[in-house]
Amino acid sequence: MGLFSRNSVVPVLRFTGPIGMATPLRPGLALASVAGAIEKAFSLSRLPAVAVVVNSPGGSPVQSNLIFRRIRQLAKEKDKRVYVFCEDIAASGGYFLALSGDEIYADPSSIVGSIGVISAGFGLDKVIDRLGIERRVHTAGKDKGALDPFRPERPEDVALLKELQRDVHEVFMNAVKERRGGKLSGSAEDLFSGSFWSAVRARELGLIDGIADLRSKMQELHGRKVRLKAVPLAAGGLLSRFRRLPGFQTITNDGFAFAPSFADDLISAVEARALWSRFGL
Repeated sequence: MGLFSRNSVVPVLRFTGPIGMATPLRPGLALASVAGAIEKAFSLSRLPAVAVVVNSPGGSPVQSNLIFRRIRQLAKEKDKRVYVFCEDIAASGGYFLALSGDEIYADPSSIVGSIGVISAGFGLDKVIDRLGIERRVHTAGKDKGALDPFRPERPEDVALLKELQRDVHEVFMNAVKERRGGKLSGSAEDLFSGSFWSAVRARELGLIDGIADLRSKMQELHGRKVRLKAVPLAAGGLLSRFRRLPGFQTITNDGFAFAPSFADDLISAVEARALWSRFGL
C-alpha cells in the first residue's frame, strides 16, 4: 500500500451478533477470534483513527469486557482515536463494546443501552413430576446443583445468583462511568436500570455523542477522499464454512472423531434469537 493510500484509509472493525455464544454458521464474538483483526486495524493506516461498527444485542459480559479492554489498550499504545457507530442495536454487551469508542454515534432508529445483567431459564420440575420421571443428581458440595431447572428453585440459589449479578453489573456500570464521565445526564437509577432507548434519547442521556453514519462522519473528519477499509474478524474460505455446519464439524478425542450435538447448535441458535427478540428485532 502506497503512502497516499495509507494516509487516506480508516480501518473498520465490524462486530455483529451475540457475544460469546456460538450459533450455527457463525461463531460468537470473543477475544480469541477477533484479537488478530483488532491488532491489524490499529496498524493498517497512518490516519489516527479506527472505526468500529457495533450491531449486537449482547451476550457474555466477560468477552464484552475483554474485547473492550483490548481496543482501549491498542488505542493508547498506537495513539489512535476510536469512533464507534451503532447500527440496529448496541445493547447490554453490545453497548459495552461501544464504550471502547472515544466518540459514539448511532442511527436515529438505533436501540442503545440495556446497562444491566440478566439470567433466564425454565423450571421443569413440575413437568418431570407429571411424566413420572425421577431426577437423579449426585454432587460433592451442597451448592454444586444450584439452579438445576429440573428441581424446585431454592431461595439460597436465587440469592447467590443475585449476588453474582450485582458484581457483574458493577463492572459494567464502572465502565460506563469511566468512559462517558461528565457526558452522562439523568439519574444512575434510570441509566443503570437495564432499560434501553432510541438513539435520540440515548444522546440526551449522554450514552452516545451524536446521530451520524460511518461514511459521512469519516468524510467530515478526514476529507471527501477518505477510504474505509473493512478488516475481517476471521479468515474463512468455503471449506471452513462447511466445517461450521451442524453435523460436519468433528472433535477429536484420543483418536476418535465425534460430531457435535445438533441439539447444542439448536439451543445456541434459540438463545441468540431470544437475545435479538428482547429488543423487538
